[in-house]
Amino acid sequence: MGRGKILIRRIDNSTSRQVTFSKRRNGLLKKAKELAILCDAEVGVTIFSSTGRLYDFASTSMKSVIERYKKTKEEHSQLGNSTSEVKFWQREAAMLRQQLQNLHENHRQMMGEELSGLNVKELQNLENQLEMSLRGVRMKKDQILMDEIEELNRKGNLIHQENVELYKKVNLLHQKNMELRKKVYGTRDANTMNRNLVLANGLGIGEDLHVPVNLQLSQPLQQNHETPASATKLGRLQLH
Repeated sequence: MGRGKILIRRIDNSTSRQVTFSKRRNGLLKKAKELAILCDAEVGVTIFSSTGRLYDFASTSMKSVIERYKKTKEEHSQLGNSTSEVKFWQREAAMLRQQLQNLHENHRQMMGEELSGLNVKELQNLENQLEMSLRGVRMKKDQILMDEIEELNRKGNLIHQENVELYKKVNLLHQKNMELRKKVYGTRDANTMNRNLVLANGLGIGEDLHVPVNLQLSQPLQQNHETPASATKLGRLQLH
């Protein structure tokens, strides 16, 4: 009679569990050794008992087996990640191509092309989209114009302020100039200054138009209508 199947579950009895552990551990290590010899394989087995005791077997050395395991595991992980990344970008490229095709189709329809396959409702939706787009373009244009007008007004105000400042400076310079002229010409005789100006320019107006010109009428010479005494006597002698 053959042996029946044993139910694989935890053995409750500690003595039976320890006996089973020893038998199967020895069998597992024996099979690992046979596998390494028969198939020229690099085998490493590590076993910890329930009490924490270590049992191991390595066909070469446990360190080399573990290093080889880590290296191979990393290579498989990177390969799996690369494959997943390639598939991801392929899906992304397909989606982008579809979106680009849809955008080209919408652009052609907005330009009035390829409208034969659209029904009345789709044409109405397209018309509404065009109206909304046109409204947005007009609003943007108006906003740009308003910004430009505001900028021009700001520049105009700055120029106006600069003109006001320049006007103030000109007035200040003019006042200083007048004060200097008063200091220079204030002690001179007005009639003498007028005669000098007439001799220099041949006119009664000086070179500077801002300097006031005082014109005065000269008094006529008094004529002596009385006959001098000598003249009377001479006339009498001639008459005699």
